[in-house]
Amino acid sequence: MRISPLTSLLLTTAMAATVAAATPPPIDDARAAAAGVRKIVGRRLTLYTDVGGTEIDQLPAVFEQAFSQWCRYFGVDESKHADQRLTGCLMKDRDRFVASGLLPPEVPVAKGRAYTWFDRFWVDEQPTEWYRRELLLHEGTHAFMYALLGDCGPPWYMEGMAEYLGTHRWQDGRLTLGYVPRSREESPRWGRIPTIQKLVAKHQASTLRSIIEYSADAHRQAEPYAWCWAAAMLLDRHPRYQERFRQLIGDIGQPDFNDRFYRLFEPDWQPLCEEWQLLVTGIEYGYDVPRVAVDFAPAKQRPAAKSPRTVAVAADRGWQNSGLRLDAGKRYRLAATGRYQVAKEPKIWWCEPGGVSIRYYHGQPLGVLLAAVRPDHPTSGSLSALVCPTVIGLGTTLSPKETGTLFLKINDSAGELADNAGELSVRVSLE
Repeated sequence: MRISPLTSLLLTTAMAATVAAATPPPIDDARAAAAGVRKIVGRRLTLYTDVGGTEIDQLPAVFEQAFSQWCRYFGVDESKHADQRLTGCLMKDRDRFVASGLLPPEVPVAKGRAYTWFDRFWVDEQPTEWYRRELLLHEGTHAFMYALLGDCGPPWYMEGMAEYLGTHRWQDGRLTLGYVPRSREESPRWGRIPTIQKLVAKHQASTLRSIIEYSADAHRQAEPYAWCWAAAMLLDRHPRYQERFRQLIGDIGQPDFNDRFYRLFEPDWQPLCEEWQLLVTGIEYGYDVPRVAVDFAPAKQRPAAKSPRTVAVAADRGWQNSGLRLDAGKRYRLAATGRYQVAKEPKIWWCEPGGVSIRYYHGQPLGVLLAAVRPDHPTSGSLSALVCPTVIGLGTTLSPKETGTLFLKINDSAGELADNAGELSVRVSLE
């Protein structure tokens, strides 16, 4: 059995071989209790901890819901695993776990890190309730995959799935896995989105291919976890890619997993990489993948001076294909009209194509009309035209450098589109 790359670098070769060749040692409950470690037994989780509180007592109930969701996601028949239970250690004072044998010497988990060995995992206590659950669910995903699927896949998939399914919402006793937090306050101490934002600002964004090719030692740093989460989140939530991404579940444990991934996505590799650029450059809390999914089909209709075309642009979507083809070097007049909603709390914010100047996003008024002309066959590895839009507002003249399809959208966060409503009308004519 492979060791999770989360802490694999902390193992010597001999120690790694020892752990991989064995199952976790049995637990002495009396010895654990004598060391001040209590045991909480749930249907799907047995938790050993020296941390008290009602939040801790409800963790087995969280795992019971998580187990069912893991089964549904990975296509496991839960009824055939009625007695399956994971075992976790939530540690505040590590000495208690060492003294009780709950943290055996062959488990090389460093302070502040987490570790999974088959169906057992170890996590340090955390300062916030949400982040404690996130780490437990992250390691729980590893333990579930090892115990019921036999493997976790290559590093990017292993950590991407644990990050994605560990990121959650717990509200009124109901758990949602694979959740994109809507704010920093909703997910305290979870730094994946801020990490990506900072790296992009420094021009250090990772390509999708470099993430897929991560080696087992990539996760000695925190940044790869952010990139793996983003990749899994995009692939699993995108309406065009989700089905193919989930086909890979059947390939977990295959040595050519990454080759199979590339074969599945080869027909759409260019647009997938382009949507990856849009995600990393526009990542926000609550990033809404389905609403910003792009239709890249090349347009065929051309607007003319005497036959202008009118396009409707929805306020609650990302980049939208206008269906219009613009030719390089020609001049086109774009004129926009309409009134639409760009927020509804604490009250409805009405907007016109010129935007609202009381709030800016990415240096431009919220809700202002944007445009971009995307060439039919972008140069591989080049920056997407959709990343560098032109401000249209109420109207302007556009002269594209390359022939391509006209895309339109309003200026708003990809995490705040759901509370928008209405549309605007854009008239496009050749000058």
